[in-house]
Amino acid sequence: MTGTSEVKPPYQDCTGLRQTVIDACLEMNATGINQGTSGNISVRAGDHMLITPSGVPYEMMTPADLVRMPLDGSASPEGQLKPSTEWPFHMAILQAKPAVNAVVHAHPVYCSALAMNRQTIPACHYMVAAFGGSDVPVADYALFGSRQLSENITRALHNRSACLMANHGAVATGESLPRALWRMVELETLAKGYATSLSLGKPHILSEYEMAVVIAAFADYGLKDSR
Repeated sequence: MTGTSEVKPPYQDCTGLRQTVIDACLEMNATGINQGTSGNISVRAGDHMLITPSGVPYEMMTPADLVRMPLDGSASPEGQLKPSTEWPFHMAILQAKPAVNAVVHAHPVYCSALAMNRQTIPACHYMVAAFGGSDVPVADYALFGSRQLSENITRALHNRSACLMANHGAVATGESLPRALWRMVELETLAKGYATSLSLGKPHILSEYEMAVVIAAFADYGLKDSR
């Protein structure tokens, strides 16, 4: 991921961190997991959150455009651009999950298609374990930007690092920004495979025992931050 390996969590607000968020947004669109400005990214920065602004094309975004908000929700971002309309669930996730330092939200095509059908991704592939359990759940539908949506997503993310969002898209979290983006790419790949398998017939679902073995093996699996 371009540039993001230069900044390591725990993050502190600086121009370098802000630029890595912009780089992640550009990569998200370049890889096809998002379109336009429909997605958004946040990172923990001390006791604040940095989040992409609302409606600013990623290719025009500058580090100063990222919006800084207290994680306790005590103050509005005065004198800054408006934060993404999805900032409430970003903040709710960072508040609920202290080990999470980055949140990536996007509208990947296959994730969104399954979300439109409100279909959980079952243990159809061992990579489901990359998200913390034997399935990838679907958060219940609520209006974008609403408190109810925040509650629905944080509930779905209990013991999970990613989820689909009913009739909406997907969200992935990570201990670092590169890891959160890696999970989003893996989630879309998994969703595409599952959707394709459904078109061919009935996919075989791995047993709880088989998944338990994989989950145990996944303790140190996945993208590693460079040192």
